[in-house]
Amino acid sequence: MDSKEPPTLTHNSSMEITQSLEEDPLIDGPLISPETLDSAIKKEFQKLPTSWAAFLLSFLHVAFVCLSIVLAVFCSVLQNNQDQCRRYLSDLHSHTVIVFAKVCLWLLLVLFERVVQRHHSRVRNRGYLQFYRSTRNLKSLPILIHSTGNAAVLMILAAEPLLSGVKHLSLYLLLGVLVLELLSVPCLLLYSVKVQKFNRESPEPDVSQEERSHGFPSPTHPLCTETGFRDGSNLEDVVEKQADLIEYLKQHNSLLSKRILSLTAQQIRD
Repeated sequence: MDSKEPPTLTHNSSMEITQSLEEDPLIDGPLISPETLDSAIKKEFQKLPTSWAAFLLSFLHVAFVCLSIVLAVFCSVLQNNQDQCRRYLSDLHSHTVIVFAKVCLWLLLVLFERVVQRHHSRVRNRGYLQFYRSTRNLKSLPILIHSTGNAAVLMILAAEPLLSGVKHLSLYLLLGVLVLELLSVPCLLLYSVKVQKFNRESPEPDVSQEERSHGFPSPTHPLCTETGFRDGSNLEDVVEKQADLIEYLKQHNSLLSKRILSLTAQQIRD
């Protein structure tokens, strides 16, 4: 009696599986071709349009510093041109014009940083995590340098009555701050070069590159992952990279599921 029960259970379970397969419309429907699925999932590479803005800001910054030096020397250091400067500057002092222009340049940098951050967030969501981390400091350093310069200019303007004992000392200090702020120009140029290289190479997302390196390891593309802990590695960087990767994979899997269901439903209707 007991020996006959297992075949009965096996027969019943096989019948249930067969019945579930017959009732599942997704399995009865036509299979999705790999070409259709790949074309629906893979996105076309989108270039970053921020390199020209970085180059333009670099040019404006250099031009601003040069014009500020010329204006300060022509209208403040040289006493013979003061009447002509008052006529062209509407009785404004050269200090005032330079500070106003500096504020305008700082506002342009703030706008640039916000626009760049928006584009880089999209790049991060598309899976280019390594590029996002490599340019994170470059895009924020210029605004940091100029904000520090603004604080220095405020200190110079506040201490101007104390510096009146030395002729044109406050003006020279102001010009010195402007020259030091030129350190932001190499950051902008390096950022522009990195973005142009990124646009020219049009790479695939980091996950796809890692999958290719896992499948075809070679001496030029060694197999390397962030799994585990190695000597000299920064644990915070590893955790941050894995968190970004997990977030991207969650979004990618969600999009993949929606595309598969949509394509399956479309083929069933056809």
